[in-house]
Amino acid sequence: MTTTADFTVEELPIPPNVDVPMAADFVEMVGVRNAVEFVTLGCEALAYSAAELLPVYRTQQYEPKRIFVARMRHGTSERTGGPIVGRAILSWSIAQNTSSSWVAAEVLPDHRDRGIGSALFALVEDLAGRSGRPSLQVEALHSAAAGGERVRSPTGYGALPTADPGVRFLTRRGYRLEQVARVSFLDLPVDWSSLAELDRRAADAAGADYTVVSWTGRTPREWMGDLANLRTRMSTDAPSAGLDMDEEPWDDARVASHDDALAAGRRTTLTVGAKHLPSGRLIGFSELSVPDDTARAVQQLDTLVISAHRGHRLGTLLKIANLRRLSAFSPASGLAYTFNAEENRHMLDVNESIGFRAVGYEGAWRKQR
Repeated sequence: MTTTADFTVEELPIPPNVDVPMAADFVEMVGVRNAVEFVTLGCEALAYSAAELLPVYRTQQYEPKRIFVARMRHGTSERTGGPIVGRAILSWSIAQNTSSSWVAAEVLPDHRDRGIGSALFALVEDLAGRSGRPSLQVEALHSAAAGGERVRSPTGYGALPTADPGVRFLTRRGYRLEQVARVSFLDLPVDWSSLAELDRRAADAAGADYTVVSWTGRTPREWMGDLANLRTRMSTDAPSAGLDMDEEPWDDARVASHDDALAAGRRTTLTVGAKHLPSGRLIGFSELSVPDDTARAVQQLDTLVISAHRGHRLGTLLKIANLRRLSAFSPASGLAYTFNAEENRHMLDVNESIGFRAVGYEGAWRKQR
């Protein structure tokens, strides 16, 4: 535990569920996450509940993570149980011989410039270095504020305002911007009359060799192997700029574990797959994560078509098919959001044609220790 005159930093135990007394700190930590993202983006669309996020942190076999929190000190005792004002996450890949760690830290705006963010980063950076994974990588949400000087991505696509607090902080700590991702919103329900022609053209381009299959919730046994292959490909096929991206090994057991976590998180996953009829295999997929509360935003998760089958407008076909399923499953949902690398112009074209609009940005940063 790190202790200063003003605050302490300690590891946060991951509770078994959100109903036990020890889960109160986890719930408070999630509140900090949501508050920081609200200030940065200007809305609550990206908020998750503690119940939704807890299964993600408990899936340690495949997605190991450690959580640390900063508390303001009350009085002179070393441990006072003061309010949580910041958090840090250390995570890493289970791939063999990985040398990279993912680190992140967030501090409530009213408690910044007190050394809290620096203390949180110093802790997770030190742990990463001592673990033998010294390549440090960060994904951070940034303001979309226009004007002023910009830090440009070395990919040639996207830039972030130098006045953004996160940009200033990471630059001072020696991180280099590697990639900019766009945060996009889609107002729901979509205008189906405007999408009908787009859907028809996508179906014509796909031709007779492909069809769309779909399921709700857990992956059917017949598609587990194909989905495991697609998720493995997703870990390296998505644009990654200068980041260290290890191939994540997926198999049937990991798919089942992932499905278990999603089910425990009180959200419903709608999945569509592109089936290649000559081979009988899934060669693409797209997912939507739907909260139980229909007043909250739907998240567009992964979409991938493997390279050998691109050029048939299957990404468009899949996304429209899943939006059609969403309109039947949750007709009251009013918003969907997604993240895409700025250099992924093909997928941005698909999203823009459907109606997604840019509202914010996420920077991917790297530092080699």
